[in-house]
Amino acid sequence: MLERLDLSRKLPKRDYKAVKDELALEMGALQRQAKEQGLPVVILFEGWGASGKGTMINNLIIPLDPRGFTVHSTMRPTEEEAMRPFLWRFWTLTPARGRIAIFDRSWYRQVVRERVEGHTKGKALAHAFQDIAAFERQLAGDGAVIVKLFLHISRDEQRKRFSKLQDNPATSWRVTKQDLRDQKRYDKFLSAYEDMLAKSDADYAPWTVVEAHDERFATLKIFRTVIAALKARVTVAPPAKAAKVTASAKPAKSAGSNAAELAVGSSILAGVDLSLSVSEAEYDDRLDRLQERLRDLEHEIYRRRIPLVLVFEGWDAAGKGGCIRRLCSHLDPRGYVVVPTAAPNDVERLHHYLWRFWLAMPKAGHIGLFDRSWYGRVMVERIEGFCREAEWRRAYREINEMEQHMANSGALVLKFWLHIDADEQLRRFKEREQLEHKKWKITAEDYRNREKRDAYCLAVDEMLLRTDSPHAPWIVVEANCKRHARIKVLETVIAAVERRMDGKPHAIDRE
Repeated sequence: MLERLDLSRKLPKRDYKAVKDELALEMGALQRQAKEQGLPVVILFEGWGASGKGTMINNLIIPLDPRGFTVHSTMRPTEEEAMRPFLWRFWTLTPARGRIAIFDRSWYRQVVRERVEGHTKGKALAHAFQDIAAFERQLAGDGAVIVKLFLHISRDEQRKRFSKLQDNPATSWRVTKQDLRDQKRYDKFLSAYEDMLAKSDADYAPWTVVEAHDERFATLKIFRTVIAALKARVTVAPPAKAAKVTASAKPAKSAGSNAAELAVGSSILAGVDLSLSVSEAEYDDRLDRLQERLRDLEHEIYRRRIPLVLVFEGWDAAGKGGCIRRLCSHLDPRGYVVVPTAAPNDVERLHHYLWRFWLAMPKAGHIGLFDRSWYGRVMVERIEGFCREAEWRRAYREINEMEQHMANSGALVLKFWLHIDADEQLRRFKEREQLEHKKWKITAEDYRNREKRDAYCLAVDEMLLRTDSPHAPWIVVEANCKRHARIKVLETVIAAVERRMDGKPHAIDRE
C-alpha cells in the first residue's frame, strides 16, 4: 500500500502561507473548545527516520497555546520502564481532560522496531497488537480524540536526507549508526509498517498516511487531519449527566451465556458455604509455616522477575485488611506495596478511571496488593450512580483487557472476594463501635451501603461472572471465620506462585 502512494505531491509556496495561517487560527480555536469541553487529545507521529517528524510537530504546535499540550519523545524503554507492561509508560503519559499529548513515536515501537530486531514475534506480537487495540479503544471510549499520523518517504528520499544531514557538521550527529543500519533494512521496516497500518486502523483511532517529501504539503495535510478530528468532536454536545442507579435496579440483559445465567437468577454468592472455619490451634500452627513459605517465594519471584498482583475486594468489615497484614507480615517490605483505593481525587478524575491503577502497578519481581481496586467502577460507582450505565457496562471489557495485558507481560494476577453474610457483617459493625481502637473503622457510610446489600449482591455476582478468567481468576473466600479466610488466601497465593515457578498455568481451587 505505501509503495503505491504518490510521493511527488507538492504545494507552491505562494499558496501555502495564506492557507496555513487560516488553518492555524482554526486549530487554536478548536484547542480552546476542546479544553472547555474537557476533551483529552492524543496525537501521535510515526514514520521513517528523517521523514520530518520533529519539523512537523514543531509546525503543529506553533498555533497552539503551549500551556495546553505536552510533547513526549519515545525512546528505548529505560530499565525501570522495561520492568513494567510495555503500555505502562504510555498510560502514565495519557493527557488529562482538556489537554493535548503529542507523541514523537509511540507504543507502536513494540510492533515495528522490536519486531524487526526480533524481540517481538509469534504470540508476543499478536498480544502486542491486541493490547494496543484495547488501549486505544479504552481511551476513545472515555472521550479521547486520537489522531495517528504516519509520515512516509521513499528509500531514495531517506538516503538523500541522511546524506544531507551527514554533510553538515552541525547536523551530522543526528544520523546514528542505527539510522544507517535501518536504512539498509528499509524493506523489513516497510513490511512491518504495512502490517501495523493494516492491523491497527480503527474508526476510533484511524491512521492518516502523510506523503512527506514536500514539507508544505505534509504540514497542511497534518493541520487538516487534526482539525477534522477535533471538529468532529467539539461540535458534539457534552455527555449527559450520569443517571442515578437505584438500589433496586437490576443488570440489564445482554448477549452471552453469563447474561443468560444472571437473567434466571444465578448467584455465585448464594452457593458459598460460610460455615467453613479453622480452629485457633490449627490456625496458629498453619499460619507461621505459610508465612515463612511465602517469604521464600517472594525472593524467588524477585529473582525470576515475576510481578505479582493481588486484588482484595469484599464487603465492608469482611477482613480485607487482616488478610493483607497476614500476607505481608514476613515479607521484605522493599518487595511489596499495599495500594489502598479510595474515591478518586480531583487529578484522578481528569483521567481515564484506570489511569490511577496503572500508575500503581508493581514492576517485575515485586508484589502489588490492592485494598479495593478498579472493580469500584462496576460496584460502588454503578450502584451509587457515579458513572453512566454505558460506562460501567463497558468497564467489564476494559478490565478484562487490562488484566490480559498484565498477564501478557508476565504478571501473576489473583483476585479475592471476601464474602460474609449480613448477620456477621452487623455483628462486626457493632463490635467495632465498642472497641476504642476500631471505632475509626465504622462510619455512617458503612450502614448506608449495608442497606443496599441486595443491589450489591447483583453487581458482585455479575462482576464475578464477567471478569473471571484463567489468567486473572476470582477466588471467593468464605470469610465468616477470619482464621479460615486468612489461611485460604495464603494457601491460594502460595499454590499459584509455586505453579508459576514450575511453569504451569493457573489451576486455582476456588472452593
